[in-house]
Amino acid sequence: RLTLYTEQRCGFRRAPKKPEPRKAEPDQVGPRRSGLAPHVEEPVFYPRSRSFGRLFKPLVFTVGFTGCAFGSAAIWQYESLKSRVQSYFNGLQADWLEKLRPQKEGDFRKQVNQWWNSLSEGQRTVTGIIAANVLVFCLWRIPSMQRTMVRYFTSNPASKALCLPMILSAFSHFSLFHMAANMYVLWSFSSSIVSLLGQEQFIAVYLSAGVIANFVSYLSKTATGRLGPSLGASGAIMTVLAAVCTKMPEAKLAIIFLPMFTFTAGNALKAIIALDTVGLFLGWRFFDHAAHLGGALFGIWYITYGYELIWKNREPLVKIWHEMRTKGAGRRGGS
Repeated sequence: RLTLYTEQRCGFRRAPKKPEPRKAEPDQVGPRRSGLAPHVEEPVFYPRSRSFGRLFKPLVFTVGFTGCAFGSAAIWQYESLKSRVQSYFNGLQADWLEKLRPQKEGDFRKQVNQWWNSLSEGQRTVTGIIAANVLVFCLWRIPSMQRTMVRYFTSNPASKALCLPMILSAFSHFSLFHMAANMYVLWSFSSSIVSLLGQEQFIAVYLSAGVIANFVSYLSKTATGRLGPSLGASGAIMTVLAAVCTKMPEAKLAIIFLPMFTFTAGNALKAIIALDTVGLFLGWRFFDHAAHLGGALFGIWYITYGYELIWKNREPLVKIWHEMRTKGAGRRGGS
């Protein structure tokens, strides 16, 4: 049962004495009090109207966060290129010194390095994302953290906290099965998406997708009045899946438990979008279908138009950053 706040000056109606318990919308997930959703509820507002005005701050946050993500990625790529050149020359010297040193047998660190180097660039990239999801999953298991987790790691347009949960909830899973399924899909598509976009651009797309998917979820919940918390990386992962399927529609895919049945990536994407569209219009509550659709449509748009509009126009920002770095280095050298 939710505790309801009343605030006359903010335009909220008085809560009934015996409110009906609200069911969490998951995924994002959260079926009817199953093990997929948290059992602790956060106090929420129930506005007198559908209150689209409350979405202004999330809209500004979505635009600002997306811009910062791609801007940071462009600078990160610039710094990475410089670092790789320097590392190349340092590596030549390190390899020469390594040959002179006696080799250690059974060195655990060496075994870890060999495993790490055996991974593809995409797998190494998503390892950090998976680790962050595992950490948040562990935080859900701490009883004293429950209310904090519900407030900041679930996205809900009726919550006091609107903006920060839009990104934090994309790393949040209450159910082990939910997290494992999402992380498996991310791991499976990691090599393809990072080969397609590069490490830096992928991170920008993934983080932006989480925020954009949650904003679409906010819009849907506010329009339909079905307010409730959502959590999960599904919106961002749908962007990854949609981007790969749009770029390589003839690629063959299969379900892990039914490997004998294969289908094209293009058909899989159409089926997923159709299913989420039906779920959205019929009001299915097991998944946050609006977030799924928002993530999928963002992935399709980015591959079709966004890359040309955003990433290919990063050069002016990189030039500004290069000039700042050059001037800074010159001042340090002069002093």
